[in-house]
Amino acid sequence: MGKSIKNQAAILKKLGIESLNAMQEETQLAIHTSNEVILLSPTGTGKTLAFLIPLVAKLDPVLEKVQALILVPSRELALQIEQVARDMGAGFKIEAVYGGRTVSKDKLNLAHPPAILVGTPGRVAHHLRKKSFDAAGVKHLVLDEFDKSLEVGFEEEMQAIINALPWLEQKILTSATQQANIPSFVGLQNPLVIDHLDEGISQLTIKSIISPEKDKLETLYRALCHLGDQSGIIFCNYKDSIQRVSDYLKAHKIAHGVYYGGLEQVDRERALIQFRNGTHQLIIATDLAARGLDIPEIQFIIHYHLPNREEEFTHRNGRTARMHKEGTAYVLHWNEDTLPEFMPALEEEVLKDAPPPKRSEWSTLFISGGRKDKISKGDIAGLFFKQGELKHDQLGVIELKKDCAFVAVKADRVKYVLKMVDNQRLKKKKVRVRKL
Repeated sequence: MGKSIKNQAAILKKLGIESLNAMQEETQLAIHTSNEVILLSPTGTGKTLAFLIPLVAKLDPVLEKVQALILVPSRELALQIEQVARDMGAGFKIEAVYGGRTVSKDKLNLAHPPAILVGTPGRVAHHLRKKSFDAAGVKHLVLDEFDKSLEVGFEEEMQAIINALPWLEQKILTSATQQANIPSFVGLQNPLVIDHLDEGISQLTIKSIISPEKDKLETLYRALCHLGDQSGIIFCNYKDSIQRVSDYLKAHKIAHGVYYGGLEQVDRERALIQFRNGTHQLIIATDLAARGLDIPEIQFIIHYHLPNREEEFTHRNGRTARMHKEGTAYVLHWNEDTLPEFMPALEEEVLKDAPPPKRSEWSTLFISGGRKDKISKGDIAGLFFKQGELKHDQLGVIELKKDCAFVAVKADRVKYVLKMVDNQRLKKKKVRVRKL
């Protein structure tokens, strides 16, 4: 097995997880015993780890070919799965390919084939056409959030990819909804279905917040004051609306991030990083953030606009009250609005006058070095504890990327820390450190 960590206990220890949940245990057994598996489980229940651990155990450490292909609907999900696989320390090379970055960079990374390739259907189909990697080595195919891929128009590419994989031995499909039809081109014969959709949402409460005015901005502000220092997502249907809401909250000094398809990839990633590490308690987003993203447990979501379909309403609500924790979804609507038929009868949340939420005690710092510079999280922590003179409770989440890193630091220490750590050496590299 070489350097590969096939031992589940070692992987869980590395990830800081005590044990797998019931869905993950059942999925692991299914993947080891069946060639066709369909996993249905709510967002946030750990589907990525559920299929990655058994997949890694099936890989051949000697074979220098792509052995497992994971197709995902978005670049964010591709990057998330890549990060989880790296954090597992499984000893196998993994690469993510997706639209929005240069094809030449992909080709360079694929020249030495990864054992696991994660990608969006459009980019993977391109590389198969160009023969950037040998499809004959692919024995395992995962269609993660497959229903979303079909929804955003990847059907033609997915069909082309499956037709180009002649030696497939296993197909694994995952979804957070039961409503999607599996196309015939996937070629499933007798799949084993693992259905945990009834789990993880039992603690969800749905309430309405009624705006006396058609323009709901003032009511939204009052709602955020009423909810106080909690983390949440405000869902809008359009990026123009996000900008309008964002401008209003900025004017009222409520810190937040924004997340939607029109943003540059780097800005989307940084918005999520600042949300994960507590720099921002709020994020304003389109349905792009409704599923498949690695974000922390949140206390509430607000539907500033209602989605057009019940399925997206469910996915948005699934961002809170995950894994049996409590959470509330608020439907913010004008008192003369007609709510859609799929909406249940809602109890009204009566807003109390309150001061605006406090600013976060955390700030995010950017570091100009990453994994490719042989820098580890321990190296970064050492720099901030020693040269930065931080106490342990003044250093928060560290996120390490290929060519950079991000660190949460107590906001009242940022000015001093930057003086002490900027232009210092991490391993052999002199790094620049700045506030995001």
